[in-house]
Amino acid sequence: MFKEVNFHDKKVLITAGADGLGLEMAHVFHDAGARVFVCDVNAARLQDLARERPDIHTSVTDVSDEASVAALFEQVQAKLGGLDILINNAGVAGPTGLVETLSKADWDRTLAVNITGQFLCAREAVALLKQSKAGVMINMSSAAGHLGFSGRSVYSASKWAVIGFTKSLAIELGAYGIRVNAILPGAVEGPRIRAVIEAKAKTLGQPVDDIASLYENQAAMGRMVTARDIANMALFNASEAARSVSGQAIVVDGFTQKLY
Repeated sequence: MFKEVNFHDKKVLITAGADGLGLEMAHVFHDAGARVFVCDVNAARLQDLARERPDIHTSVTDVSDEASVAALFEQVQAKLGGLDILINNAGVAGPTGLVETLSKADWDRTLAVNITGQFLCAREAVALLKQSKAGVMINMSSAAGHLGFSGRSVYSASKWAVIGFTKSLAIELGAYGIRVNAILPGAVEGPRIRAVIEAKAKTLGQPVDDIASLYENQAAMGRMVTARDIANMALFNASEAARSVSGQAIVVDGFTQKLY
């Protein structure tokens, strides 16, 4: 199997790759020998990454903006000369609150990034992936993409949409040898989930520590997953070791049955 997990000279684009899960994936794929291109809306974090890993290409991109995505893929073509792997990682947490408290603006922004952004990137990537001998697309969903999530209905709806998008593209693109899968992380330890926990505690009027304990223990394994857990799954899924895996929603959450 180790011979099949070989990314030498593979061309990889990771959206929202300057921080969190995306940054971890950028490190893992780069360390595996891939040529990595990262985009993000955070210019400062991209500058940090460029200093740390000067051979990783970077671009400031808003994946919800059609023109911005088109410009990104022009840069990808110029810098990488093609594309073998697209990781649609960009996403926002969206608002926390009961449905009657939510604004349409929050709804629209969450969908614009979490699902429309994946559509815009996938649309641009397909022609390049068809030219690859082993094209792969990985769409980041969430455990909220197969479970209901009280107080996070907008986020959950967007992540369920990713699953339908993924399975449809797997059917469309299979004839071209392109595999399309979704990865569904559970609660990932880090600043983002801690912000969500604080917002949830405020909405419910409960102590932050109590909500944090629910998140930390909602999985059967009794812990949150790590960014490295998700990056390793992406690496395996993008490799030839997973050459017959397509159209799947792959859950990495320590077996969570209910989201709090």
